[in-house]
Amino acid sequence: MALVLLLAVVTAGFTAAGGALALRSKDRLHLVLGLAAGLLLGLVAFDLLPEIFELNAAQVGGVPLVALLLVGGFLVLHIAEHASGVHEPAESDYGHSHNHSHHVAGTIGAIAMAGHIFLDGLALGVAFQLGNALGFAVFIAMNAHAFSDGLNTVSLLIKSGHWSKKASYLLTLDVVMRVGGAAVGSYILFSDQALAMYLAIFAGIVIYLSTSHILPEAHARHSSRFTLLSIVAGVGAMWVIVGALG
Repeated sequence: MALVLLLAVVTAGFTAAGGALALRSKDRLHLVLGLAAGLLLGLVAFDLLPEIFELNAAQVGGVPLVALLLVGGFLVLHIAEHASGVHEPAESDYGHSHNHSHHVAGTIGAIAMAGHIFLDGLALGVAFQLGNALGFAVFIAMNAHAFSDGLNTVSLLIKSGHWSKKASYLLTLDVVMRVGGAAVGSYILFSDQALAMYLAIFAGIVIYLSTSHILPEAHARHSSRFTLLSIVAGVGAMWVIVGALG
């Protein structure tokens, strides 16, 4: 459990690192976002999906239960975002002001961000219950996810003029919620079927965040062949990582 909590703290550090990069290398953010999206998509395709289908073979109406939960995770987040009005349309000019953290200045945005960070931590703890190989693959992908969070959060805070105060609050929130989620995921023992069900929901959420947030932001900032290559590189890197971890 101590290892998982330490890794959760490291992941929170990647949020801060992403924010620092946003301040220094604004011309290269699209490449980092593309890489992050590719890593997350690779995690789902090469590690999460094979694992959850192997662990839970239950069916509902002739369809695998975990497949329904994956789609459910995607749709619930999508519907919740649009029902609460916290997600700007893709065509808006969010190259500088839109962020993945759902308008962190507001109460709804703060709650949404806290929940999403907690789920990241929970997934880390749950993954290590299934084995170190899956755990470290999730850890690597979550670092990329946290890094992109830091990039987008800092972009918004600079725009709003509340950088120092908000940054301190958000970094503290990030550490507390990630470590809390990782502790819960490590401490509570789940059956293999329950683990598969949670990871299926989490996979749906990851697919949504990658395709509805990170990829559009990568292309909005600077769409180019290099952005596309960074996405492919992220997928390829996760392929190599998963293969190496066995």
